[in-house]
Amino acid sequence: MSDTQDIIKRIEQLEHQAEIGGGQARIERQHAAGKLTARERIDALLDPGSFVELDKLKTHRCTDFGMDEQTVPGDGVVTGYGALDGRTVFIFAQDFTVFGGSLSGAYAEKICKIMDRAIEVGAPVIGLNDSGGARIQEGVVSLAGYAEIFFRNTAASGVVPQLSAIMGPCAGGAVYSPAITDFVCMVDQTSYMFITGPDVIKTVTHEEVTKEELGGAMSHASKSGVAHLVGANEQETLAQLRRLLSFIPSNNREHPPFVETDDPIDRRDAELDELVPIQPTKPYDIKEAIRAVADHRDFFEIHEHFAQNIVIGFARIGGFSVGIVANQPAILAGCLDINASVKAARFVRFCDAFNIPIVTFVDVPGFLPGTEQEFGGIIKHGAKLLYAYAEATVPLITLITRKAYGGAYDVMASKHIRADVNFAWPRAEVAVMGPEGAVNIVFRRELKAADNPDQKRAEYIESYRQTFANPLKVAELGYIDAIIQPSDTRPQLVRSLQMLRNKRQSQPKKKHGNIPL
Repeated sequence: MSDTQDIIKRIEQLEHQAEIGGGQARIERQHAAGKLTARERIDALLDPGSFVELDKLKTHRCTDFGMDEQTVPGDGVVTGYGALDGRTVFIFAQDFTVFGGSLSGAYAEKICKIMDRAIEVGAPVIGLNDSGGARIQEGVVSLAGYAEIFFRNTAASGVVPQLSAIMGPCAGGAVYSPAITDFVCMVDQTSYMFITGPDVIKTVTHEEVTKEELGGAMSHASKSGVAHLVGANEQETLAQLRRLLSFIPSNNREHPPFVETDDPIDRRDAELDELVPIQPTKPYDIKEAIRAVADHRDFFEIHEHFAQNIVIGFARIGGFSVGIVANQPAILAGCLDINASVKAARFVRFCDAFNIPIVTFVDVPGFLPGTEQEFGGIIKHGAKLLYAYAEATVPLITLITRKAYGGAYDVMASKHIRADVNFAWPRAEVAVMGPEGAVNIVFRRELKAADNPDQKRAEYIESYRQTFANPLKVAELGYIDAIIQPSDTRPQLVRSLQMLRNKRQSQPKKKHGNIPL
């Protein structure tokens, strides 16, 4: 009995040691930096009392550089599972107070264990990253641990949702695991990501840059596109994770959560009838249309600060969780460019992987012209969005609000790449190009021979507009299913989602396609 009591007492001591991590002084430094500890983050994210910890007493096996005298139970990462809004999730939280959160072989094994289990049971994986990178004392063992995690990130991709929150440093090889996951959230001013830090960059390229400029939250949210969401503080970032998961199923075999709404499904919004300006080149905010059709006008935008000429995010329409993709006429006239194409393509592929219907709002004058775009590979990158839509088998509903010109019309979930339901508002224009450009090509000889070419050009442009500045031609061809009043958009979308809720479609059997990367 005495031996048992001694063992229990020893276990209690080790568990307490695990819970305080690197000690009270380091916890206080963490708090002073505006950061929560790993365990505080888990408690703030998950439903109260639901967390079940695994491998709490696991330690590293390194004996070099005096490491055998430096062991902390748990070894710098807290792993386990719990509930988030009642749904099972697996989670790991890196503990910066223990060896700076650096990754060892044992640490990696803890993360790999919960990832394996998540795939087996079909539950999301959430990673709270706060680490200085590889544990140098372990050398290649640490690198091997990272590779084991990367492999599981790839295996889990499209099987269970993977969400990453960057709560502090994330440097070197540590950045690749979050990069493979579905969404990356960062904390403004206290988190950063980069392959090589400012000191190395200064040595190699002689560039001087701060950590915040190089890899801060807003740099990655607005310039690189690595970060999908940015929170003003850790609590806001964790709240974003909770909200994000509310739109997403637990695995690729489930439908996304359906939430009953008291927002009438037949609600009409008269403001939409006046949203699109009569002048074809005047901008407007497509987000007004998105909010107008969403339940309680609630739209959760993703990648808000990156490639703002296209808008992506989640909403509920009639209780159905949907992914939204929309050209933004207020930015670059809604043109598709490299960044917008890649941003939307990855979102479309995510929605398709997890059975989330996609609603596309189209107002696109074409692909952005210019040598920078051409040399940057707009052909290849634009093809990514085309590929993503053509490959998708989830319900696809498309609404042309104004312009749909050229190849961009085809790309943006047109009927020809198998969108299920295609609508257009009464002033929608579908054509190879805008009136001015078309007239200059089609009537080049007539204009050259005309006594008053400016007057003749104006007449041709007006004639072209009469033919193509409305959706009648595409309706006659069956390329759209209905011309609808803007104020009727929400009821029409809800009916379409209800009709398509049991859609089943499969692609030809193959190992995988070869998307133009």
